[in-house]
Formats: sequence, C-alpha cells, structure tokens
Amino acid sequence: MRTGYAQLPLHTGKAPAWLFSRMVRLSREILGHLVADQGPDGVLRRMSDPFWFQSFGCVLGFDWHSSGVTTTVCGAVKEAIRGRQADFGFWVAGGKGKASRLTPAEIVAACAVTGSHPDPLVRASRLAAKVDNSAVQDGYRLYQHTFIFQPDGRWCIVQQGLKDANQMARHYH
Repeated sequence: MRTGYAQLPLHTGKAPAWLFSRMVRLSREILGHLVADQGPDGVLRRMSDPFWFQSFGCVLGFDWHSSGVTTTVCGAVKEAIRGRQADFGFWVAGGKGKASRLTPAEIVAACAVTGSHPDPLVRASRLAAKVDNSAVQDGYRLYQHTFIFQPDGRWCIVQQGLKDANQMARHYH
C-alpha cells in the first residue's frame, strides 16, 4: 500500500507538555533503531502507511482515537530529529496551521545544507496539498501538512483535513 487515509473524531486542544516531551524522546529512539535496521527508506515507507502511523502514535503514548494523533506525532518526529537530520537521513518540513505554510522554505533550507535541488521536492509538496485539498472532493479542509523527505528526492506526506459538518478529521498519507 502506497497511500491511504484514516478517519478520526475531531478534537481540539493539545497534548500535555509532559507527554509530548516523552513522545519526542521515544520517537527519537524508535526512529534511530528503524534507520539503523532499514535505513531512512524504512521510515518513509512506514510513515506513509496510515495504520502503522496510528499504531506508532499509540506506542508513543498518544493513545486517544483522536485527530490530535496526526499533529502530535508529526510534531514529535520533527522535534526528535531536529539538529540530527543528517544522522537520521531524512528531514521533516511543515506541520499544523501556520507551520504548514512554511513547508517550501523549510525544504529549501534543508536542501541548502545537503546540496540537493529543492524544486522537485517543493513541487511535490505543493501538488500533494493541492490535490488533497481541492481535487479529492471529500469536503475535508487541510490544516496540517508534513513533508518527510530524503536529500535524494524520496518523500512522503502526512496531511490532515477537517470537516466541520461531521466533526471528523482525516489524515492522508
């Protein structure tokens, strides 16, 4: 399976700071072992699977069946590798709300460090957001866009949209 989505109840709020800090530390360790065993490709493959992603959130301690798992897990992963992206072999750009709009600039900044050409990655990020927000036509408005990528051009995206009419959220991979 290369793509998919998971539907979750829409909840507001955020993870408690004590939980988030533990999620960051645990995700750093799990991702480090995954990279050591299967390389960065293993991380991209798993993050692109909505069922693995949901399970990962539970393992990290965010075990609510809630829309918050998407934004919290993506944020924990981004924070876990901050400053050590080259060691992990992948970068994370974007996030929830305003952070999602910074994705292109974060991709460009990462590519400046790695010497990679950012244009294909920025294009992929923008096209995926456009397709999931406009062309999917399911009525879920995107508010979270996380782009996980390797300098060689491999990538995956985790996005989340909300639908006020049914108080549900979907994360797309």
